Amino acid sequence: MDVVIGEDGLARPAWADGRGTHGDLMREYYDTEWGMPVRDERGLFERLSLEAFQSGLSWATILAKRENFRAAFDGFDPDRVAAYGARDVERLMADAGIVRNRAKVEATIRNAGATISLRDGGGLADLVWSFRPERTPMPRAVAEVPTTSDESKALARELKRRGFAFVGPTTAFALMEAVGIVDAHLLDSHRRGSSGLWRADGTPVEDGPRE
Repeated sequence: MDVVIGEDGLARPAWADGRGTHGDLMREYYDTEWGMPVRDERGLFERLSLEAFQSGLSWATILAKRENFRAAFDGFDPDRVAAYGARDVERLMADAGIVRNRAKVEATIRNAGATISLRDGGGLADLVWSFRPERTPMPRAVAEVPTTSDESKALARELKRRGFAFVGPTTAFALMEAVGIVDAHLLDSHRRGSSGLWRADGTPVEDGPRE
């Protein structure tokens, strides 16, 4: 078992037990946000963008900078970000409050435009959620939590086909975990099943909460 029992008596994975740098922030994120359904365009664009920035870094680093990211990218409003030009790229590259990676900055701007282009066909949320699997993982230990899936590979391919960048299968799976498309909580965690979208046997609740 890879759960840790906290001082509050609740079981969490070690990465969310409140210890270390940004420990309290990580525990709060785990307890209130990670794995909860996100179905709005801006919310999904933000999380897709942050998962892309996280590539090669720790999630704690990105989470600690999230408010800076939101300020720098106009609250992740796709319409505003898609209109960014060269001066905005240089502004972002000079912003020490975010991750200054030119390829990731430019990918975020590109992805904003791709998000807008999806609106006529149902939008980003409909596309991403259409890859919800028939079963969710059932991990008892962190080592049993997958980093990709057939669905994340297919989602990554489709996003790339639609013009998105920095959306490989691992990033796509991390997005699916973060927004509730799969439940990657360990079985003994106090947060397992908190999204209301999955039964105890790993099958979907078809009439689960939609927001």
